Parts: sequence; C-alpha cells; structure tokens
Amino acid sequence: MSDVTTPAAMPTPEPVGNDNAFSRILGVIISPKPTFASIAARPTWIVPLIIMMIFSLTTIYLFSQRVGWRSAMIRQNEQSERAQKQMENMTPEQRDQMLDTQVKWASKIGYIAGVFGLFIALLIVAGVLLLGFMVIAGIRPTYSQAMGIVAHAWVGPGIIAGLLGILILFLKDPSTVDINSLVASNVGAFMPDDTAKWLKTLLGSIDIFAFWNMLLMAFGFSAVEPKRLSVGKAFGIVLSLFILWTLIKTGLAAAFS
Repeated sequence: MSDVTTPAAMPTPEPVGNDNAFSRILGVIISPKPTFASIAARPTWIVPLIIMMIFSLTTIYLFSQRVGWRSAMIRQNEQSERAQKQMENMTPEQRDQMLDTQVKWASKIGYIAGVFGLFIALLIVAGVLLLGFMVIAGIRPTYSQAMGIVAHAWVGPGIIAGLLGILILFLKDPSTVDINSLVASNVGAFMPDDTAKWLKTLLGSIDIFAFWNMLLMAFGFSAVEPKRLSVGKAFGIVLSLFILWTLIKTGLAAAFS
C-alpha cells in the first residue's frame, strides 16, 4: 500500500470578468460586481472616456443645429437675476451686442467642455474619491484604479442618457429644450423657469443618473478590497462626498445668481 497522499486540490480562482473594453461597458450595466472586480485588477479608462466625448460632442452639435445657442442664451439670461439687473441699464443695441458675444463663446465653450471638460472632471472626481476612500475607509486604491472605476461608472448610464438626449432633440419642440436639463431625470427639471437658481441647483442634484453613477462607483471601490469594504459602506462614502459637493454647488449658485 502506498503511503503517498494525494495533495489537496488547489482552489480555482474565481473569474474576475472580461478585459475587453466594450464588454466591460456592457458589464457595468448588466453585471457590475464581476466587471468592476476586473477593472480593479486591470484598470482601463481611455475607451469609456472617448465614448463619452463622442456622445457629448454629438449632442452639442445636434443642439447647435436644431435649437441654436441664441435661444439657449436668451433662456439663460431670463433665468438669471444678475443678467436681468445688468440688462436693465443697457440700450437695446447693447443687449444685442451682449447676446451676440454670449452666443459666440457658448458654442466654443460647449465643444471644449465636451472634450477637455470631461477629462478634467474625470481627473478631479477620481482624485477626490481616491482621497476620500483613503481617509474614511483606510483602503489605498491606485489613481489608475480610481480613474477606471469612475470612467466606467459614468459611461454606462452616460450612453443611455446620451441616447435619450439625442432622441429628445429630434422629438421635442426646440423652443422648450433646455441644454442644462436635456433629459428630465432630476427634480429640478420639473421646476418652473422662475425658480431661484440655488433651489433649482439643489433639486437638480436629486437625479436618477447621479444615483446610478454613485451605486456603480460603490461597486467599483468595494472591488478594490472587498473583504474590508462592502458595497453598502462604499456607497455611503460616495454619497457623503456627493452631498458635500451639492452643498458647495448650491452655495455658489446662491452667491452668484
């Protein structure tokens, strides 16, 4: 009889999802937990960022063609107490000149924000969340992991919001389109135009897509160290930082409206 014992079988590691960029984008929508485990293990963020830029530029172009920046600036001025006070002391010629300048810069800023604005926002949000999770939860994700998590948390809901926005541009009366609330996914979008800017900013933060983004970010950061950080705790951290940003944004809107 042989006294050689058969070694115990080594446990097979659980698969952590697909590394294919487009499979990951679909995965964050239909299967976020294994997808973000894959992203945390092998972070990527360039493809989702490019896709978001394409949707952003497409939306801005279609808005320029179907609605136009002049009507958007007129609407914005009507909703701004500061702009109304400024125009009170202007002649009709000066008002037209001011509007022409606004229209000229609005289109340029729109396209620039559609590219560089998204990239800068990704850098900032990833950095803030990275710092927040290090301080609050004691986990240490890399900056690349944070970038990958945030980019993928944005791109899935962003594609759906982008498609809805493009559909709205073709179906809705152009005179009623508000570029700042193209898809009525937040409470602020249902408020009348004369609502105080700070209140509209506050209510605009109560947004379906914003909460979806936060939930996906929670899956992502939890995947960095799943034994130490649950999805629920990660969501609480993301939500706390979001509330802080909302208060800051609302305060700025009140101060400069």
